[in-house]
Amino acid sequence: MKITRTYSSVAICLGLALVTFLCYWPMTRNGFVSVDDPQYITQNPRVTAGLTWPGLVWALGAGYASNWHPLTWLSHMLDCDLYGLHPAGHHLTNLLLHTANTLVLFLLLRGLTGAFWRSALVAAFFACHPLHVESVAWASERKDVLSAFFFLLTLWAYRGYAAPRAQDAPPRVSLYLLSLLVYAMGLMSKPMLVTTPFVLLLLDYWPLERLQLPTPRRRPANALPLLLEKIPFFVLALAASIVTYLVQRSAGAVSASQDLHLISRLANALVSYLRYLEKTFWPANLAQIYPYEHHWPAVLVIGAALFLGVASGAVCWYARRRPYLVTGWFWFLGMLVPVIGIVQVGPQAMADRYMYLPSIGLFLFLAWLWRDLVDRRPLATPSVAPAVSAFNTNQKSKFKIRNSLMASVALVLLAACLVCTRKQVGYWQDGERLFRHALAVTANNYVAYDCLGSALNAKGRADEALDCFIKSVRLQPYYAEGNYNLGTVLLSKGDLTGATNHFAAALASCPNFAPAHMNLGSAYLRLGLLEDADRQFSQTIALLPDDPGPRYDLGTVLSQQGRWAEAEAQFSAALRLNPDYVEAQRDLGVVLATRGRLEQAAPHFERAVRLRPNDPDLRFNLGLCLLDQNQPVEAGAQFSEAVRLKPDDTKSHYRLAIAVARQHRSKEAIAQYREALRLTPQFPEALNELAWILASDPDPDLRSGEEAVRLAEQACQLTANQQPAILATLAAAYAQSGRFSEAVATAQKARELAQAAGLPELAAKAEATAKLYQSGRPLREGF
Repeated sequence: MKITRTYSSVAICLGLALVTFLCYWPMTRNGFVSVDDPQYITQNPRVTAGLTWPGLVWALGAGYASNWHPLTWLSHMLDCDLYGLHPAGHHLTNLLLHTANTLVLFLLLRGLTGAFWRSALVAAFFACHPLHVESVAWASERKDVLSAFFFLLTLWAYRGYAAPRAQDAPPRVSLYLLSLLVYAMGLMSKPMLVTTPFVLLLLDYWPLERLQLPTPRRRPANALPLLLEKIPFFVLALAASIVTYLVQRSAGAVSASQDLHLISRLANALVSYLRYLEKTFWPANLAQIYPYEHHWPAVLVIGAALFLGVASGAVCWYARRRPYLVTGWFWFLGMLVPVIGIVQVGPQAMADRYMYLPSIGLFLFLAWLWRDLVDRRPLATPSVAPAVSAFNTNQKSKFKIRNSLMASVALVLLAACLVCTRKQVGYWQDGERLFRHALAVTANNYVAYDCLGSALNAKGRADEALDCFIKSVRLQPYYAEGNYNLGTVLLSKGDLTGATNHFAAALASCPNFAPAHMNLGSAYLRLGLLEDADRQFSQTIALLPDDPGPRYDLGTVLSQQGRWAEAEAQFSAALRLNPDYVEAQRDLGVVLATRGRLEQAAPHFERAVRLRPNDPDLRFNLGLCLLDQNQPVEAGAQFSEAVRLKPDDTKSHYRLAIAVARQHRSKEAIAQYREALRLTPQFPEALNELAWILASDPDPDLRSGEEAVRLAEQACQLTANQQPAILATLAAAYAQSGRFSEAVATAQKARELAQAAGLPELAAKAEATAKLYQSGRPLREGF
């Protein structure tokens, strides 16, 4: 018999796994969505780096994304190690966890109650109910399926502790400690599990029957020992609650009491309970976001309160005859308490994902009640048994028919759930489809408009995104996220005034909204309001001390203000947080070079080039640093790469010409100067350098006095004959052309301008060349 039950359990487990995969396998073809997935996975460098020691330290201490759930972060890191950023792998992990949860739930209920088919029915509805799609198909909701796994294992271990196999055997302390450990891991996956101690008390009442209600013949059991053994669980729950509240409050996710009055929050909580029941029994018009309603009709709120009160009273009334009603109903009510909105977090009135674990209570409630109703039949007494024998035989036949009919109904309902779930999974294909569906099934959904705008903007459809953000802000002018996203698009389009207005509106609604501070700082920077930009970036750093981005931006502001030491400190801090931050490497190199510390600057330019080898500007910066250190060969190599990567870059051709000229490769230098002038004809420095080579190079095949004169005269015209070095080149060109009197006069004018400009070396050289021209000799390089 035991072997048969084992085979049956294995068969049921295989069937449940198959049903779960049939429901959810299409999600492995889905991509990431635009909400939370970038923050949690695709654009989170700590996560994309995979499992690392710094990542572990960060996960344990981070309140990133308004949550503290280190095990969830570690699971995402492991996914990045296994799958990279291929969404199919991340979805597959969620599917495997959901499947594991389904199997553990079946085995747990079977072990707790001994009811094989009812346990299987509860697990089957848990596996394929459409309300659970959000928790499974959304990669960022890893915390739901992961925390549920640890929650169910907590109950499993607790069942082993509280229901020892031998009668009157002492509880097994090792299993109690194991349940505590697994519970802690669950809280480190998602703090919603804070109500688990109450679930354990419900299990003590039924099915463990450790806590019994008093009857006329039975005194009430002493509940104090059961409460005392839950104290460690309550301590863990309290600690997780405090940490979560502080993290969410600091991030601005918790709505202040002046934003949402207590009466409004209580009303929404009551109505939400009814809506969750509705979505469970009729899972239609499911959406990723249900916007918060500030004013529910009083009739609806009072009706919800009466219904919940009457239903709870009825459950208690029938508690002795049907104790499972108490466990199922209060499991549903209690597990929703942390997310029902009394402490409001986020803009949603309710969310499908919040029903992932509470729905188990409803499924249990319904499965056991359904079975009781099917099993109802008259009870025969000894005095009338012979008379009703034939009647009982007929009743048994009717019972089998009724049982088969109810099983058929259950299968039909499960099939309907499977079809609806597969359809719902399809909406999670990408952000655009998901939020277009949300707008189709909800009214005045300003959050869905905002999320749709984000999805469209990520696809490069900025104009459509702008329209969505405008609609979002029109529906809810005080919605911080909508104002922020609208400001971001306006900033990208160059509407700096409009952008600053919306960023300011976002901060008025949510003063600790770090991205809004950061983008407002960027807008001020582009407007040239450096002090305002400095203030915004500093506030961003205070809110996000471990984010290198605002430190880099503040360094940029300080550089533009000429505060080089402070800029160096900020760029260095950014690089300590992210050594692969290319822009910070580059700009720290610029700051160090500007301060004359070329040897310290070079490694930063080199690191930037290694990180982004195909960036011509980074090659150019490294080349300049090497050239200034009198390393023309190495500099020339960098300028050559810059020219290859960006052939129409004038400055790279010009600097390459200088580098090869310093190597006495005049022919190559001439070619590069000519290319620079082809790209930018009015380039006085290039005109001057080329004229100098043509006038003074030792190689007679390269000299050309007439062209040198033409180029030098053009350079002098562009500089209004006020640059002594260019006049000196013109003098050399005149001498090369045999026009020595003009050469002498021009050299003397160059000497006068050099003396006036405080350039004694250039003045002395001009005077020496003037004497050379007076003797009728032209200048040669090296003079």
